[in-house]
Amino acid sequence: MPGSHAQLPVNMTTLGLIGSGRIGSTVARLAVDAGFDVVLSNSRGPETLEGLCAELGPQAQAAHGEECAAAGDLVLVSVPVRAYPSLPAAALAGKTVLDTGNYYVQRDGQIAALDTRSLTESEYLARHIPAARVAKVFNNIFFRHLQNLARPADAPDRTYLPVAADHNGAKISVVAFLDSIGYGAVDDGSLADSWRQESGTPVYGTPYGEFENEKGTPASADVIRAALAAATRM
Repeated sequence: MPGSHAQLPVNMTTLGLIGSGRIGSTVARLAVDAGFDVVLSNSRGPETLEGLCAELGPQAQAAHGEECAAAGDLVLVSVPVRAYPSLPAAALAGKTVLDTGNYYVQRDGQIAALDTRSLTESEYLARHIPAARVAKVFNNIFFRHLQNLARPADAPDRTYLPVAADHNGAKISVVAFLDSIGYGAVDDGSLADSWRQESGTPVYGTPYGEFENEKGTPASADVIRAALAAATRM
């Protein structure tokens, strides 16, 4: 896997976001702080994001989901799993897509392929956007911890996040993006392996501390590797 100081391609300057909730807006803030332009969308329309864009400053603008997909050099998808069939698959073709999703039956309803575990959550997403290059990332960390645990590359208490992807180029881009916003990465293998970072696994939330402690607890690469290794699939 690429090291923690991977270089983003020089033309990768815009992050598109389909979904601008807690994780989406937090990643947007970190991206703006790192010098990225961000184009945000949600299910309620661009006008509902005016306040967030004003907070983020001139590097942020709101648009519709298809426009965000087209504009982004990287595109973060942070929507309920039940919404995957409505994603703009054509606009996402050829894009590296950062999948933050988690399947929650109480919110998403029953999805047979996930209930039987014939697909991981990210494989299920990839079925709906088959020409995109999906990478699983950001799904296992509380949004407050994500905001507060960012550190420079040389910080001794840098925190790491797991990343899974089938496409090596996508993984390289995601690792470099993480590095730019203050995080290291641990390789979680392919999308088929990404169950090890789904909800309920040892790497989900726990390594970064209790939710009540919004500052969070830094989690080293070794801590994340050990948590991934401890995962079991029923």
